[in-house]
Amino acid sequence: MDKAQILIASNRGPVSFSTADDGSLEYRRGGGGLVSGMISVASEIDGLWVCAALSPADRRAAAEAPGARLDRSHDLDGMRVHMLDIPEDTFAGAYTGIANSTLWFTQHMLYDTPDKPSFGSGFHRRWADYVAYNNAFAEALVAGAADNARVAVQDYHLALVPRILRARRPDLRIAHFSHTPWAPPEYFRMLPDQVARDLLEGMLGADHLGFLSPRWADAFLRCCAEILRADVDLTKRTVEHGGRVVDMGVHALGADEEGLRESAADPRVAARRETLEEVVGDTRLIVRVDRTELSKNIVRGLEAYRELLTAHPEWRGRVTHLAFAYPSRGDVPEYREYTDAVLRVAKEINEEFGTAEWAPLVLEVNDDYPRSLASFQMADVLLVNPIRDGMNLVAKEGPVLSERDSVLVLSREAGAADELGEHALTVNPYDTVETAEALHRALTMGPDERRRRRERLREAAVALPPRRWFQEQLRALG
Repeated sequence: MDKAQILIASNRGPVSFSTADDGSLEYRRGGGGLVSGMISVASEIDGLWVCAALSPADRRAAAEAPGARLDRSHDLDGMRVHMLDIPEDTFAGAYTGIANSTLWFTQHMLYDTPDKPSFGSGFHRRWADYVAYNNAFAEALVAGAADNARVAVQDYHLALVPRILRARRPDLRIAHFSHTPWAPPEYFRMLPDQVARDLLEGMLGADHLGFLSPRWADAFLRCCAEILRADVDLTKRTVEHGGRVVDMGVHALGADEEGLRESAADPRVAARRETLEEVVGDTRLIVRVDRTELSKNIVRGLEAYRELLTAHPEWRGRVTHLAFAYPSRGDVPEYREYTDAVLRVAKEINEEFGTAEWAPLVLEVNDDYPRSLASFQMADVLLVNPIRDGMNLVAKEGPVLSERDSVLVLSREAGAADELGEHALTVNPYDTVETAEALHRALTMGPDERRRRRERLREAAVALPPRRWFQEQLRALG
């Protein structure tokens, strides 16, 4: 019996390329739950992953591969990768101009509304690029799909793809998964009316829509009811529109415990840990690991740490904050400004409280995955305080690797709060005083309570690992 054909479409693919010193192409497998989930079932399916070329090396690889299809079977269990070389102007308009500078800000409700957004002619030109970008993906999927194949479309970059596929290939079974929050209608309708309708109707071309949290699924349903005037069942989480019924599912991606422990056993992790131990000495450790994204709320997290040292001076010299804030979206001006603010506040804290013997804050902005894993092992407190987050896997990965029964201080606005909030110390991410008091409570918590909370966090964190997370979405397609 032939293997079932599964196609996946996402902006970022399972591999990325770089140019070696000798001019040849080198590639490495990507990380994250989507890659782990898909690759874990790759040997059981006929898999094709359609993605965009994101770098000059990616573009070269796409051009050199026959039919722009990259077969790296020895690393991806036989999965084929079709990397699209989208024209650079089209890619910039779709990816930077619309996906990251418009849709991301909308879904995270992070616009500075007195000044932004403003939808002039430049926006509408970029929207045309977004439409072209989605059409390019749909064309590749149509060309690569066997009869009755299943297609898993990923995230806000490709919201129009399901409807395009539905019109071209009604035999396909289509899922779309949103990795971000979803804005309620009173915020979502800031978008131009037709754009808002196109996005909703684009996704409703799918048979099944997946979200990380019930809150985000329900917000989407409300948008459909108020903007499309669609028939919505909030209890069953279904939308009837255009003569079809589309169902919603909540699939809360969990941590890959086996993969994490395998990665943590790498000698580089032990080396990073040794270095960190030399830096922090015998102080207690508050750890955060984030991309420097506006939603991650890093500046308020640092301000909360400053409040802790001010309100509880007994911790001076006895605690260190390891803050890893890795670069993100440097092509978006707001991100560059935010990174500058993170660096400025960190410097202020060290100047205000630091001594010759003690640096209160260690901030690192260069990406180092082994160092992040080492910090999870060492943490006494893990701070995850986003303004708004689809899930936030750091909140789940930390408890899995913790060797000190770290206490999780968690924003109630993270998607992960749905599953972990009962066993974490939840905070209002805007309230730095409350967050400081939660840090103090975490540092002073007794060992029995710490152990009990951490064990329950780990159990909840791995409840839906990437393989099962992906399989659950495929099962929803029948």
